[in-house]
Amino acid sequence: MTMTKPRMRLAAVALTAGLLGAGAPVAYASLDDDSEPAIASAKPAAEGSPYIETSLMFGTARPNGGPPVTDKQFRAFVDTYVTPRFPSGLTVQDGYGQYRDTHGKIERERSYELILLYPTSQSRPAGTKIEAIRKEYMKRYAQESVARIDDRTRVDF
Repeated sequence: MTMTKPRMRLAAVALTAGLLGAGAPVAYASLDDDSEPAIASAKPAAEGSPYIETSLMFGTARPNGGPPVTDKQFRAFVDTYVTPRFPSGLTVQDGYGQYRDTHGKIERERSYELILLYPTSQSRPAGTKIEAIRKEYMKRYAQESVARIDDRTRVDF
């Protein structure tokens, strides 16, 4: 099959865009017959809706020297206590951390980071639920604290 120059140019642009797009953010192209193709940049980071990202840090060591919180126990806690309060979704990451306890001793332990995203308009009710989650985990697993980090962000799903 013989290709005309405009079709060859279009094919080259499509191949280049495909190769670049394999490892890059989505880009948008404008292809007119009488102009050179222009590739616009991906969406700016400022787009999306205003959200709050809350990270909670759950330790697994018990201050009284008892057995650490197991994966099974933590998953059950997420399933029965966290998910009903945040059914739209969440992320859990495994970690390893350290902190200075109330007696000045540095504790090193396996940990979990729980990440929640919710619209800024829901910050009050979400905050109440998050505090209940923190208090329940501390009570259930004899923890001194559950760290909380809140950050404003923009999210586009």
